[in-house]
Amino acid sequence: MIMPVILLGGSADLRGQTEVEKWKQCKSDDPERSIAGCSALIQSAHETGINLAMAFYGRGLAYSRKGDYDRAISDYDQALRLNPDLANAFYGRGGAYAYKGDYDHAIQDYNQALRLNPNSAVAFYGRGWAYEHKGDYDHAIQDFDEAVRQNPHLAIALRERGLAYTHKNDYDHAIQDYDEALRLNQSDAIGFYNRGLAFAHKGDYDRAIEDYNQALQLNPNFFDAFYGRGVAYARKGGYDHAIQDFNQALRLNPSYTDALIARGNAYRNKGDYDHAMQDCEQALRLNPNSADALYSRGLAYAHKRDYKRAIQDYDQALRLDSNFTYAFYSRGNAYLLKRDYDLAIQDFEKALRLNPSLADAFSGRGLAYADKGDYDRAISDYDQAVRLNPRLANAVYNRGLAYLHKREYDRAIPDFDQALRLTPSDADAFDNRGWAYAHKGDYKRAIQDYDQAIRLNASLADALHNRSLAYAHEGDYLRAMADRTYFLWLKFGILGSAIRLCILAFAVALALGFKRFRKGPVTSQQS
Repeated sequence: MIMPVILLGGSADLRGQTEVEKWKQCKSDDPERSIAGCSALIQSAHETGINLAMAFYGRGLAYSRKGDYDRAISDYDQALRLNPDLANAFYGRGGAYAYKGDYDHAIQDYNQALRLNPNSAVAFYGRGWAYEHKGDYDHAIQDFDEAVRQNPHLAIALRERGLAYTHKNDYDHAIQDYDEALRLNQSDAIGFYNRGLAFAHKGDYDRAIEDYNQALQLNPNFFDAFYGRGVAYARKGGYDHAIQDFNQALRLNPSYTDALIARGNAYRNKGDYDHAMQDCEQALRLNPNSADALYSRGLAYAHKRDYKRAIQDYDQALRLDSNFTYAFYSRGNAYLLKRDYDLAIQDFEKALRLNPSLADAFSGRGLAYADKGDYDRAISDYDQAVRLNPRLANAVYNRGLAYLHKREYDRAIPDFDQALRLTPSDADAFDNRGWAYAHKGDYKRAIQDYDQAIRLNASLADALHNRSLAYAHEGDYLRAMADRTYFLWLKFGILGSAIRLCILAFAVALALGFKRFRKGPVTSQQS
């Protein structure tokens, strides 16, 4: 934030100096010298009225530069008592209140400054900054607009307007403002960082990383830029690069809980759940009331299949933040995996009340309904999920499974087609589409799909079992028996040797019974 530009100065010992010299020292950029000079003038009893007001104002500005806002406000009060028309004192006091987080008092002071000087670009900027930090982004943008109209070269007003647009999720307008601000001030590390955030929100992680790089080149100790770049790398799947950046952020700021949580998430996505939990636990030592740290640790427990502890962490996160949508969603998933379908459904519904556009929650609830055997409700939820996110492969695939259970094979097959367009290496989708073709009597296509499933996952026992049945229906008994043998080996492992001894007997029985077997449909799917 901009503070009023009045050059003040002073010295540690002003005895024997003239009033002119004291004023000269009062007008210094060095806060300590300024405080000494202004204090000497105030204590001299030679200054009165407007001049004394300026001395109090100057010392208040110096205290503000030191971050001593209470003393600054006290001096601005004295300055305004002596000169109620000193616009800069209202502006300076407004800045001190803003830095203390007292935005309402700040706005009142900026109003007074603008009453006295309606063309003050910095006063409009300051009031906009206060509105922005109150979360009133529309009023903030209006003030930044006016600040830029008064001074088109006020780069910081353009930058802050960009940040207000970012908070409103209007990333294109935000980037336009950052572009112009950076054209005016190419050494603004914060401007590059903020533009990087906007690009990241748009999903353009490569351009975000470029901006974070530029910010770090300008300020190698900018730990927020390391953090932001780490998040961008993580979103691209570059977890090792992400961890390196989070390490740098934590080296510069060891108490950076967001970086600890983000590093834990990167470890979790790498499958290193123990390191993930260690980072979350360190974050909780720094901030025991961090709902995000509890949530992230819950995710790590869930990946370790410790659903009881995962649910405990989600519970605690929700006690701290009752509107934590993803905590409800993830707890629903944990209940789902524990086969507690009713509690899972309740949590997915709570997540959807908070965010009716959360496609994953519709998909999760659909899976819970499907596991309860309520395929119609499941399909309805999958429909909603796919409408919200047509690229949600799991919802498309699971809807195909629901149609399969309803024996609506002509509806199941297009869903498996779409699932495979989205995830071409999904062996289960090939296997289940093959099963649908087999139930339609199209065994050649079924075998082609089983072939693909086994090529992608040679240990997929279901596909081997189903292909053996399809080969049998096609009269290819040797291949059927070969698949059946390998299926039994995969299913029973160490008993494979004994199973192989039984194969001959099985083959004879199979050969004798196949003529009658081929007259009936395939009625079972291993799962």
